[in-house]
Amino acid sequence: MTQFFTNLLDVLVKTAPYWGLFLGTFALGYVLTPLCRALARKCGMVDAPSARRINTVPTPRAGGLAVFLSVTAALAAYMLLTGAQLSPLFPNEVIWRVMALSAALVAVGLADDKFGLPPWVKLAGQVAVALGAFFWCHAGFHTVPFFAGMPVWLDCVLTTFWIVGAVNAFNLIDGLDGLATGLALIAAIGMGGALVFIGYPQATLVYLAFAGACLAFLRYNFHPASVFLGDTGSMYLGFLLSVLPLVMKSGDSLFVSLGVPLLAMGVPIFDTTLAIMRRSIRAVLSREQKGRDEGNTHVMQADTDHLHHRILRHFVSQRKAAFTLYALAAFFVSVGFGALALRDRAAGLYIVAFVVGVVIVVRDMRRIELWDAGRLLNVVAHDRASAVRRRRAMLAVPFFVASDALLLVMTWFLTALLLSLPVTSTACHTHMPLCVVPVFFALVFFRAYSTVWSRARISNYVRLACAVATGVLACDAIIILMGYPHSHMVAFTALYAQNAFLALVALRFARPILRDVFYALDSARLADDPATSRILVYGAGLRYSTFRRELVRSASRNSRIVVGLLDDDIVLRGHYIGGIRVCGSLSSAKVAIRALRVDTVVIACQLTPERLALARKVFADAGVRVTLWSCEEKELDPCQNSDEKKC
Repeated sequence: MTQFFTNLLDVLVKTAPYWGLFLGTFALGYVLTPLCRALARKCGMVDAPSARRINTVPTPRAGGLAVFLSVTAALAAYMLLTGAQLSPLFPNEVIWRVMALSAALVAVGLADDKFGLPPWVKLAGQVAVALGAFFWCHAGFHTVPFFAGMPVWLDCVLTTFWIVGAVNAFNLIDGLDGLATGLALIAAIGMGGALVFIGYPQATLVYLAFAGACLAFLRYNFHPASVFLGDTGSMYLGFLLSVLPLVMKSGDSLFVSLGVPLLAMGVPIFDTTLAIMRRSIRAVLSREQKGRDEGNTHVMQADTDHLHHRILRHFVSQRKAAFTLYALAAFFVSVGFGALALRDRAAGLYIVAFVVGVVIVVRDMRRIELWDAGRLLNVVAHDRASAVRRRRAMLAVPFFVASDALLLVMTWFLTALLLSLPVTSTACHTHMPLCVVPVFFALVFFRAYSTVWSRARISNYVRLACAVATGVLACDAIIILMGYPHSHMVAFTALYAQNAFLALVALRFARPILRDVFYALDSARLADDPATSRILVYGAGLRYSTFRRELVRSASRNSRIVVGLLDDDIVLRGHYIGGIRVCGSLSSAKVAIRALRVDTVVIACQLTPERLALARKVFADAGVRVTLWSCEEKELDPCQNSDEKKC
C-alpha cells in the first residue's frame, strides 16, 4: 500500500504542470465568469429576446472575456514562475505574441458587443489579427512539411483565410446555450490528444489550460445560460484553436497538422460553409427576382437556418440539441484519433467517416441549401431576356477557360500529394506551369471551348481525352528538353493525365447531373405535398425521355411528379428507368393507379388507333385525367399562311 501511494505521489508530481494548469484555469474561470457577467450587465451588454434569438430573458453577453482572462493569466503565471518552455514545438515568445493578438481580437469583440460594429469593421479587425499572426507569430502553412516550399503570398492568403474562417465559424455557431463553448472544449481535447499520439505530451499544456477555462465557463453558459460568450468569446475561441496548429511544428504528418484541427472544428466549419452558401444563393435570388416575391437580402444578413436552429426544430429542448452537436463533434474527433492510431491502415475508417458525412450533408442540405440552389439555377436557366442571355453567352467561354485552368492547377497539387512529392517553391514556379500550360493549349487546339458541352456526344469526350494526352506528352517532352526530368516523371505523368481528364469531364457533366439532382430533390419535396399532381407515364422509351427532360427543365416551377411507369415490353417490368419503377403493362394500369395514388396519366408512346382506344377506355374507367405527349415530324403545306395567288 505504501508503494502504491509513493507511485501515485510520483505520478502527481510529474504531471503537476498538466493538472495544475487545467485546475488553475478552471478555478479562474469559475471565479471570473460571474464578475464578467455582472460587468457586462452594468455596461449594457445584454441580449434582449427577439425573433431570431433563442433566449427568452435578457442575458448578458461578452462573458467570453472570462475565458480569455483565465487562459492568459494561467499561461503567463506558468511561464513567469517556472521559466520553463510551455511547449517543445514553439518558444514562449510565440505564445506571448499569440496572447497579445488575442487581446486585440477580444477588444474588437468587446466593441462589437457594446456598440454593434458594422460587419466590415469587425471583418477588418479579424483580418488584421490574422495578418499579425502570420507576420509576427510566424504562423502559417509553411510549418506543415507538405506546404514548406509554397510562395509567401500564397501562404499568407491561406493562413488569413484559415484564421478568419475559424473565427467566424465559432462566431456563427454561437446561437445555442453552451454550444460554441462545448464544441471548443471538444476541439481542444481532440487537438491536444493528437499531440499525445505523436509523442508531444508537453505541447498539450496550452490546450489543457484552454479546456479548463471552457469547462468552467460552461457551468454558467449551459442551458439555461446566465451569460453568453458574445463576439468577445466566440471569436477568441476560433482564433486560438486555428492559430495554435500553425505555430506548432507537430511532426511530419499533414493529417496531424491540418486534418485533426479540421475534424475537431468540423461542426462550426460545416455550419459556416452552409451559411455562406445559403446566404449567397439567397442574395443572388433576391437580385434576380427583385420586385417580384423576394425581399432584398445580402450575404451578411443573419438567418435562422444554422445547424442549431434546425436541430432545435426537431428536439425543442436546447439541451438535446446541444448534446446532438456535441456527439457529432466527438465523432469527428474519434475519427481523427482512429486515423492516427491506424495510420496506413485507416482507409476503411476514412470511408466510414465519408459515408456518414455525406448522409449528414444530404439530409441537412436538401431542404434548404440545395432547394435554394435549384431555385436559383432554374431562374437563371429560364431567364429569356435577350440582354441577360447575351451576357451569359459571352461569359460562358471565359468561365470554362478559368475553371479548366484552376482544375489543372488543383490536379497538379493533388497528384503531388498522392505521390508524396514535396511542393517546393521551385516546383510551383517551373514544373507546375510546364504541366498546366501544354494541356491548356491542347484543349484550345482540340476545340474544347467551341463545343456545346450540354449537347456533347461520346466523340466530344474522346477529343477531350486526346487533348489531355497530347498536352501531357508535350509537357514531358518540354521537361526532357529543358533538362528537368525526375525519377517520378512516368508515374506523375500517368496519374496527372488521369486526374486531369476526370476533373475536366466532371466539370462538363456538372450541369446535367446538377439538373437531375435538383429534380430529384424537387420531387422528394413535392411528394409530401397533397396538392401535387402524381403522374403515371405509359411508355418508357424515347418519348418518355423527352417528357422527363421537360419536367427536369421546369423543376421548381411545376407541381407535378412522375411516380410510376407502364410499358408493354415485359422485359422492363419491375426495373427502374431514371429512378422510376416500371409497374407493368397496360393491363396493370388500374392496380398501379390505386397503389401510387395517380391523378394523371401521360401517354408517351406511339400507339395504333385500336390500342389508343383501349388505353383511353382503361384510364377512363380508372377515373384519371389522360394527356398525350408526342413529338413527330409533319410536312408543312407551302401555301399555308402565304399569298394564295403565288401558290
